[in-house]
Parts: sequence; structure tokens; C-alpha cells
Amino acid sequence: MKPRIAVDRLQPGVFISLDELRWLDHPFLLNRFRLSDEEQIRVLRSLGLDTVEWDPERSTAEPLPEEQAAEVEVDFSASVIDSMLDIKRSRTERVRAQREGLARCERLFEQEATGVGEILRDLGGRPNEAYSRAKSTVGRLVGGLLNAESVAVHLVNLKVKEPGPAHHAMNVVVLSLLLGKAAQLAEEEMRWLGLGAMFHDLGKQDVPARVLRNPQRPPAEEQFYQAHVGYGIKHAAAINDLPVAVKNIIACHHERWDGQGFPNRLAGTKIPRLARIAAIANRYDNLCNPFDLRQAKTPAEALAAMFKQENSRYDPELLQLFIKSIGVYPPGSFVALSDGSIGLVVESNSDDLLHPLIMLYDPGVPRGEALLLDLRETDSTIEAVISPAKLPVEVVEYLAPRGRIDYYVEGAR
Repeated sequence: MKPRIAVDRLQPGVFISLDELRWLDHPFLLNRFRLSDEEQIRVLRSLGLDTVEWDPERSTAEPLPEEQAAEVEVDFSASVIDSMLDIKRSRTERVRAQREGLARCERLFEQEATGVGEILRDLGGRPNEAYSRAKSTVGRLVGGLLNAESVAVHLVNLKVKEPGPAHHAMNVVVLSLLLGKAAQLAEEEMRWLGLGAMFHDLGKQDVPARVLRNPQRPPAEEQFYQAHVGYGIKHAAAINDLPVAVKNIIACHHERWDGQGFPNRLAGTKIPRLARIAAIANRYDNLCNPFDLRQAKTPAEALAAMFKQENSRYDPELLQLFIKSIGVYPPGSFVALSDGSIGLVVESNSDDLLHPLIMLYDPGVPRGEALLLDLRETDSTIEAVISPAKLPVEVVEYLAPRGRIDYYVEGAR
């Protein structure tokens, strides 16, 4: 527990905590903050507080000595507090709008993922009808990104316990298009990329689940697994007029920049560029969302593994672009803030990757009402990315109850 001091000993620069109060019971933006002026101290007195917790390590000034703590004539100016409350009410309204925006993205992701699942199931019996629906789905996503000045990447918190291949396909589509936009692909290329990303794992329906789920496949099973690429091309052959670029994504999304991939051991620029993009998105999602979620990496860990341990596998220019596109702190990252709070990144924006939208952990607030903090509006900063394994279970379950990381992207003008 932090030490407490009398409010009369406070001065600007002292870092205080109001955790004993509910967020709505005071006019300040945060429960923990560094005092910036005397006006804030007068407001604390007006709230009837005699003492508050303070954090010596986060303070830039010491409290006043007890002998210097003079009696201060308190100005209970209602206008000052009312002004602060008005600002807080305005912020509360913005939080409500942000929460509704995240809920909208979750609904859209689930709708699109459900549609993708139906498309993948129908490709066997009605391939051309399913392909037509696939083009419409990709067209909607591409249309929202092409002319956007900035792109917001949202963390999706779905309620399903056992997401199927459609959720993986949807993530690969979203992440591929995000990278495709950063690579300044033309509209037609973006559409081909989205379709190829949606169909990249078509052949896995012909591979037994025990093989797909086995991370330590013996040689015979590995050969069976690798055959999913050929099975996918076989299924895609039933689609009339499927562009070669889409077929190449299905055929080459497991090729590697260093020539050690499969099935043809292509290397470098011999691998079609759209397939190189889909390969990065596919690997990132597989690292974040493996079959066994106990083996899942955090977004930061996944990016670090791809950049430091697996960088020979990917087009280096595209990998750098992907890391820049997904964000310095990708949605799904657990972070420690400079005020001592723990939070989860739920949205990043291409305009300002260092200041994402954070969901804060507060056991006194129901998760459905958790505070959303836009770092662009505060002095708080991210001090570190934290592995959930190092956090108490109750914190992880509060911030990320599902353990999966799914994404939706929206463009803004």
C-alpha cells in the first residue's frame, strides 16, 4: 500500500491515487495522476478528502513539509468543479461512443466470419455461387480501406469458444489487406489479395484434424499436412475464371524467402508478391491463435518471433511494413502504463501508433463498463508490454477472457 499524506501537504508534481473513490465520484480524468496545478488541490479539498495516497517513485516533487503546510482558505468555486465535471461528462460520452464502435466492429467481424464460413462450405457444391459471394465480401472490405486517410485496427472480443477455419480466414483477409494497403496495392490487386487470403487454406478440409492439430508431426504426417496446398488448388479449379494471382496465393503461401518453404521451394522475388503478403498475415495469426491456446504468443511476442527468429522466411521490406502497420503496440497487447495501471490495447490507429486506445483493469468496475483510455488525451504513456503469464489470473480474465486475438479494420477520411 502506498503512503498517505494530508491534502494540505500536496503541491504540483506529487503523484496521487484516488482508488478509494469510484471514477464517477470525482471530476478528474483518471484515478491516478500527477498534480499539475493548485486548482486540482483545491478540488481535492472540496471533495472532502483529508488525505490521499501518493507515489514517491512517480512524483517529480516532494510533499510540503508538515511545518510548512499552511492553512489555506478554500475556494469552493462551483464553476471550477462544474467545468471539470462537464469535461468528464464529455469524455464519458466519448467513451460510450468508443465502446459502441468496438461493439459494432465485433458484430461486423462476426457477420463477415459467418459469411466466410458459409462460402468455404459451399465451395464444394456450388463453387461459382460461393465465389460470387466471396467477391462481394472482399469488395466491402477493400472499399472501406482504399480511400481511407487512416486505418484503425480493432481487437475483436468474440463470444464463441471454438472458432473454426472461417475465423482464421477472416483474420488473414483483414491482416493481408492492412498490409496490402500499406504496400500501396492497386484496387484490383487488393481484391485478388483478399480472395487469396480467404481461400488460402481450402485444402485443409481434406487433412485429418489430428494431423492439423499436431505441432510435432512425424515425417509422414508432415507430408500429409503439406499436401493441403495441392488439395486447395484442386478445389479452386472448380471456380470459373479464378484469377491466376488468387491461385498463386493458395499455391505459394507456405513458400519462404530463403527457399526453405513448400511445395516448390521458391525463393525471394520468385514468390508472387501477393503470396508473400498473405504468408506474413497467415503466420502472425497462427502464432497468436494456435490450436492449443496455451501455446499462443502475445502480439508483441509474435512480431518479435517473426522479426528476430524467422526473418529469413519473409520478404524483409514487407515484414517491416507489416510491423509498422499492425502498430508499435498491436491490439491484444497487455501493457503497463506510467501511472501504474494495467491495460489491454483494444484499438490502434495508423495516425498515431504510440497512443492507442486502452481498456483499463479496475476490479471495482464491471468488465462491461471498463474504462477506455485514449492515450492521446492524457499524460499517461506505455512503459512496457507485459506477458499475460506474468499477470494475476484475475487481471487476464478481466481484460481478455477468451484468449483469442481477432482483428477488424476500418478506414477513416
